[in-house]
Amino acid sequence: MQIDLNADLGEGCGDDIAILDCVSSANIACGWHAGEAAVMQQAVSAALQRGVAIGAHPSFPDRENFGRSPMQRDPRLVYSDVLYQVGALAAIVRAAGGQLSHVKPHGALYNQAACEPVLAAAIAAAVAAFDPHLKLMGLAGSELIRAAKEHGLTPIAEVFADRAYQADGSLVPRGQAGAVIEDREQCLAQTWQMLSTATVQAQDGTMLAIHAQSVCLHGDGVHALDFARALKQSLLAQGVSIRAVV
Repeated sequence: MQIDLNADLGEGCGDDIAILDCVSSANIACGWHAGEAAVMQQAVSAALQRGVAIGAHPSFPDRENFGRSPMQRDPRLVYSDVLYQVGALAAIVRAAGGQLSHVKPHGALYNQAACEPVLAAAIAAAVAAFDPHLKLMGLAGSELIRAAKEHGLTPIAEVFADRAYQADGSLVPRGQAGAVIEDREQCLAQTWQMLSTATVQAQDGTMLAIHAQSVCLHGDGVHALDFARALKQSLLAQGVSIRAVV
């Protein structure tokens, strides 16, 4: 069995360098919800030194709320937003001698694109226009995965080690009880269930079918580094190869 283990990094919180030693892909903030040019450079350099695949992590323009506030933004503006942010990170990666691998939207942009076809299409169109060889990472089974396919991109179906699911396959919104998994053993158990049985249990007990190509661990979580190390150790112990999607 093979799986990509990814983390959202360059956000100015957590131990990015140590987490990079545990993952195969890094989604680097592009400045609109967190980070800045110098932070992006540092994260890119560290990722390249470790052979970690680099993805752009664009957001709604929302630094005040870490990109987690829902917005009703014109899809034409979202198209431009994504081009701008992906282009900025791609330039830093290229200058460092690397190549951008994928794009993964952040926060509210990610969650809304998971269920809003027009928004998902705007993101996918921007990625395809910038570079059709880039992969597009999105919530497994979501509109973003469908939009990636429709625009000729390679999709990466993502699941979450440290987030709870709702019965419709979406993530439990932050702020609701139990949305973020704080227990390491629960995190490991949910991840192994998704990989070994292609299912996940929603918060209400519903058993959902799920297709996992990449497992996300949030780099800003209180237990991020502990969970990252435990996940890597657990997966390797069970014979799972940790590799970026190619």
